[in-house]
Amino acid sequence: MNTATSAAPAADARRTALAPGDVVLDEYVEARGPWSAVVAAGDVLTIVDLEGNQAVDCLLYAAGDTTVRYSAAVTIARQQSIVLTTGSVLRAETGAPLMTVVADEVGVHDTIGGACSQESNTLRYGQHTREQHACVENFLIEGSRWGLGKRDLVSNINWFMNVPVDPDGALGIVDGLSAPGKRVALKAEVDTLVLVSNCPQINNPCNGFNPTPVRMIVTRPEAAL
Repeated sequence: MNTATSAAPAADARRTALAPGDVVLDEYVEARGPWSAVVAAGDVLTIVDLEGNQAVDCLLYAAGDTTVRYSAAVTIARQQSIVLTTGSVLRAETGAPLMTVVADEVGVHDTIGGACSQESNTLRYGQHTREQHACVENFLIEGSRWGLGKRDLVSNINWFMNVPVDPDGALGIVDGLSAPGKRVALKAEVDTLVLVSNCPQINNPCNGFNPTPVRMIVTRPEAAL
């Protein structure tokens, strides 16, 4: 179930979006909820961290062929960095670009930490967390609307999530670097299906132990109209 709701008037959305243009979509995604949309080639998706310190798990697929999907390994290898920020090109397994980060007010986004699941919650935090809703379940619920299943899930992006790597190679999940109203903007290089889990995790600091809503705004450059 898509838990998005209509957002504010278009004039407010135009001011909030990081890329100028006509607003073609503006929705809020409830805390802990899933969301998806196809962003047309050339359009720009602005993700707004409304209250700060909210991780937004994200998967990308070519809308015309969902077997072409985001690859963390290829993206990292091509940019020689494990973090995403302005200029990062989000690539498929073939190396083809799906989306490009065109603006970023945070500076560090994660592409190695993965998505929480009922199984990983149990392993990390104890059996009592098994029934907690998690990102993998959100991806499966929302992905089913587009004919996607478990075999279609891959390593995901975590917008606004801070995952430092220690010198010994250990990963940490720590307080985010974002703040209320911070934004990141992604330009679609092809028609791109964007699948989101507004992370429901409450057992580590990725959401400040308090999941909150986010806002998704898609703008179309006026030259493309």
